[in-house]
Amino acid sequence: MTVPLRARWLLALAAALLALALAFPLWRISLVAPQYPEGLGMYIWAHTVAGIGPNDLQNINGLNHYIGMKAIVPDSIPELRIMPTGIVAMSALGLLIAWRGSRQLLTLWVAALALAGVVGLVDFYRWEYDYGHNLDLEHAPIQVPGMSYQPPLIGSKQLLNFTATSWPATGGVLAIAAVGVAIAAAAMTVRDRNTSRHGVESMS
Repeated sequence: MTVPLRARWLLALAAALLALALAFPLWRISLVAPQYPEGLGMYIWAHTVAGIGPNDLQNINGLNHYIGMKAIVPDSIPELRIMPTGIVAMSALGLLIAWRGSRQLLTLWVAALALAGVVGLVDFYRWEYDYGHNLDLEHAPIQVPGMSYQPPLIGSKQLLNFTATSWPATGGVLAIAAVGVAIAAAAMTVRDRNTSRHGVESMS
C-alpha cells in the first residue's frame, strides 16, 4: 500500500525544510563578559564555523589560547566536510520517497532522519567536551585548577567571567522542524493503515 497523499506532501515539506537548513547557520554560541559587553559569538553552519561579528572567531581563539583551549579551525573539523553531503542526500531521498509513496521507505527515512539528529547532537556535545576539557595547561598563561570550559549544549552557563549561551540558529530550527514534520507524516501513514485495516475487517 502507498502513503496517503497528505503524508506524501508532508514528507516532501520535511525534505525541503532539511535542504533549506543548509542556507542558514545551524547553531549559535555567544559569549558576554564585562570586557566584552557587546558580546562575542560564532555561528556553526553545516560546512563551516564563522564569527557572528567580523573578528569574533579570531577574538574567541585568542581568548581560548590564554586558557589552554585549542583554536577553532573549521578546516580541521571532519564533520563539516561530511554534513552538507549528508543533508543533500537525505533531502533528495526524502523527495524521491514522497514521489514513490512507499510506506516502508518512508518509515525508514523518518527513522534515519531522527537518528541522524540524535547522533548530530551527541557528536556536537562530544566536540564541545573535547574543546572544553582537553586543555594545554603547560602553555596556558591563565590556569584555574579544576576548571573546564565546555559551553552548554543548550542554554546558558557561567565560564569564569563569561556567560556562554548556546541555542539552535535558523538552520537548526529548520532541521528540527523537518524532523517534526517527518514524524507527523509517518504518524499519518500509520493512522491511515490502521483505518484501512479496520475497514477491511469490518466488511469481512
